[in-house]
Amino acid sequence: MAQIPGQEDKEKTTALKDLLSRIDLDELMKKDEPPLTFPKTLEEFEYTFNEQGQLRHTTTGEAFVFNAREDLHRWNQKRYEALGEIVTQYVYELLEKKCNMTKVILPVDVTEEEPRSFIYLSADAMSNPAKLLVLIQGDGVVRAGQWARRLIINQDLDSGTQIPFITRAKEEGYGVMVLNPNENHLEVERPAKPTPLLSPEASDEPAEKRERKDDRESKKKRDFYEKYRNPQKESETEQIPIRENGSPEEHLLYVWDHFVSNAAARNVFIVAHSYGGLSLVELMCQREAQVKDRVCAVAMTDSVHNIWHQDASKSIQEWLQQHCRNWVSSPEPLDTPVEPMLPDCPRLSAGTERHELTSWRSFNSIFQFFSKALQTGDEYEESSNTVTTRSSHRTKHEHNHDD
Repeated sequence: MAQIPGQEDKEKTTALKDLLSRIDLDELMKKDEPPLTFPKTLEEFEYTFNEQGQLRHTTTGEAFVFNAREDLHRWNQKRYEALGEIVTQYVYELLEKKCNMTKVILPVDVTEEEPRSFIYLSADAMSNPAKLLVLIQGDGVVRAGQWARRLIINQDLDSGTQIPFITRAKEEGYGVMVLNPNENHLEVERPAKPTPLLSPEASDEPAEKRERKDDRESKKKRDFYEKYRNPQKESETEQIPIRENGSPEEHLLYVWDHFVSNAAARNVFIVAHSYGGLSLVELMCQREAQVKDRVCAVAMTDSVHNIWHQDASKSIQEWLQQHCRNWVSSPEPLDTPVEPMLPDCPRLSAGTERHELTSWRSFNSIFQFFSKALQTGDEYEESSNTVTTRSSHRTKHEHNHDD
């Protein structure tokens, strides 16, 4: 006997409805996620950083566990983000107390009413006559002093923060600037919009009722399901951009114009991770002559810059070839040359395939590269000064002879 077209689908739908009617929704509702409210301090979270800089549970001594509640991914993610915000504040404290860095508010002429950002400076960042180190992280949730939140929480402070770079730089006589390229806006809660009411004329139209009858029933079911699946609605927010710091690129340009360009250091060195490398190339496109005049060397770590997409000039490409190195994620041993993808800075293996670890794994290599670049620069400068001095003496002698 031939089956009527569509009959099979209809039977499946009926069977599914019958199955759903047998489910105890009250039991399902008991599995609702807990409130999205979390501790505000490490102590309340019952975590602490041990002497090795590892995050450990204060009672069990175990590492952080992401899946604290099974089958509640959103709740676990929100808990992780709440812990991440506490970690951010903890790193700020370390920058100020352990590294003796000073927080400087941006914009420099900020008013009381407008949103603000900040950077961190060592005591001699603006006055050190010899060397200045500028640290730029990638994009995302990381803030000043961090390379990767994931590493701080799951591995240790040394690999995930910029503190080892700051400490060594100060030991080697650098002034230090710690940028904050992802602090771009103030997030405020958006007022709830009133629900518009249908006019009596619209609600009394029979045709409208007929057309929307099934839609209303479907919406009821969807709303009920959504209440079960996602019962806690998050408040809507809006972002107020920070003046002249509304993006990582804007932030770097602002810090360059107001701080780096006014610093006393003869030689500026830059470490730029991931998106920080893109921001640096963008800075060169905007301030090419200044960067070439002040920057001695640039160490990128798994940079995502692209000289073609960013319209970097041939002169910028040539400068990057000479003054920049990019330590990239690779299975090859540390410092092994990696074939370049584009004709810009040479690429070297960071000795790891993990993007977020590239800065930490190339730590020693970066400072060796800076020392060599400084030595080469000093030798070149000394040679240039000697030639100039000899030329001046010769000119002076010839001028006196002519008299």
